[in-house]
Amino acid sequence: MEVDHGMLICFALLALASSFATAYDPSPLQDFCVGINDSDAAIVVNGKLCKNPSFATPDDFWYSGLNVPGNTSTQLRAHVNLITADLMPGLNTLGISLARIDFEPDGGLNPPHYHPRASEVLLVLEGTLYAGFVTSNPDHRLYSKILKPGDLFVFPFGLVHFQMNVGKTHAVAIAALTSQNPGVNTVANAIFGANGPIDPDVLTTAFHLDKKLVEDLQSQEWVNPS
Repeated sequence: MEVDHGMLICFALLALASSFATAYDPSPLQDFCVGINDSDAAIVVNGKLCKNPSFATPDDFWYSGLNVPGNTSTQLRAHVNLITADLMPGLNTLGISLARIDFEPDGGLNPPHYHPRASEVLLVLEGTLYAGFVTSNPDHRLYSKILKPGDLFVFPFGLVHFQMNVGKTHAVAIAALTSQNPGVNTVANAIFGANGPIDPDVLTTAFHLDKKLVEDLQSQEWVNPS
């Protein structure tokens, strides 16, 4: 049977286009879909039930509190206040979310992590941050900058990134993300704080570490900056 190479190329292009289309939050098919916990609602979009648009109010599209500093008295000395559709129902289906990140002086850290469903752009409002991301295999190239108030830095989709306060005063940043539910996977937590624990032999070999050190790391409490 003769293979139609032109048809194969078409199918390949269609599959590629489909994979790109499904890699991001789907485009809304209406002006908005205010998320609501109401089992009588007619449809579910992006995991949320939709309030009848006739019953929507301005409060559904409003959130107050990003001016309030987060509690940075944590292990990492930082706090992330992520505003998703759970806190601001009008965000549902719009493919965006926002976060305020507070850092204590001299080392407050938003540790290496990645967002499985979003790119991120960071705006520094106060303080001095060291921020960067690392590219994927095979290069693992680091792109980093020292950021001051008014500076922007973008973290591409799915790449490991971080921010640390390298100044002597508190730092504050606002992050915008390209998903209503970007998710976050903190690298150290996932590796050493997995539930249940990864076999230490795996981590000993993967990270070139002594097995006793791996076991000590796994016994520690791993917390998120939130």
